[in-house]
Amino acid sequence: MKGRIYKSTGNWYRIKSEDGNFINARLKGKFKIDDITSSNPIAVGDYVEYSANDGAENIVITEILKRENYINRISPANRNQHHIIASNLDQSLLFASFREPKTSLGFIDRFLVTAEAYHVPAIIVFNKVDLYKEKELAKLEMAEELYSEIGYRVLRMSIKSGEGLAEVSELLKNKTTLLTGHSGVGKSSFINYILPDINLKTKEVSNWSGKGLHTTTFAEMYDLPAGGSIIDTPGIRELGLADIAAGEVSHYYPEMRELIHFCRFNNCIHTDELDCAVKDAVATGKIHEERYINYLKILESMNKQV
Repeated sequence: MKGRIYKSTGNWYRIKSEDGNFINARLKGKFKIDDITSSNPIAVGDYVEYSANDGAENIVITEILKRENYINRISPANRNQHHIIASNLDQSLLFASFREPKTSLGFIDRFLVTAEAYHVPAIIVFNKVDLYKEKELAKLEMAEELYSEIGYRVLRMSIKSGEGLAEVSELLKNKTTLLTGHSGVGKSSFINYILPDINLKTKEVSNWSGKGLHTTTFAEMYDLPAGGSIIDTPGIRELGLADIAAGEVSHYYPEMRELIHFCRFNNCIHTDELDCAVKDAVATGKIHEERYINYLKILESMNKQV
């Protein structure tokens, strides 16, 4: 029998069967998927085969079907492993904000690199725009221009004022969508808007740290009345890139990818090399300086991991 994983708690998994029923199951032994070492062998969004030969109390997942794509990160529990956030996605919505809590462009760029690497279309949603003052609005306009120019869709949203809610909701129809971002950025409030019967817990941002408080413990998928599904995930404070080599990172920057073949050296990583087309583009403003600085920070973090 086949089904799809809707919730993972680490020990038990909630499966939606092909006939639409929900069942709980556990793993059969240990899995090794495509030679990838993961801290969670099964992720929300996975399609699986399962056996119920011994009755409903002993349903066992026997096989994980091939993933179309996934989003992952370095495991917070073990930096030598990666953690798969969700799989088999049509798109991802990265919720960001410049107030309560603040999302750095560096964090956004790290997520976009991961999405590019694993072939998941990414959309950026700047939430809580009703809170923005002149400084935040100026930064928002800069970010909108920056990311739109390199091909990403960027939306503004506010649960309080209603701005952008209909447009963002429309994007979800008939697609499997990952919702992610820092804790406290408004994912749960948005889910409560589109699925009021779910009534997810929400918490205010911590006053002393300025960081969001975790309200989602485990990743979970929810079906939408109009068609499609969303995957809610625990808030991410830091996003360590997993299974991506330093020499590959520029390939996942769309504006750099267009230029790398014009560099003098085939193995150019666009730092200290001569005749580097990427560095020339930064100097002339074709590549945004902050994007390039974030790129260098990613390379630096990778060197520290070695």
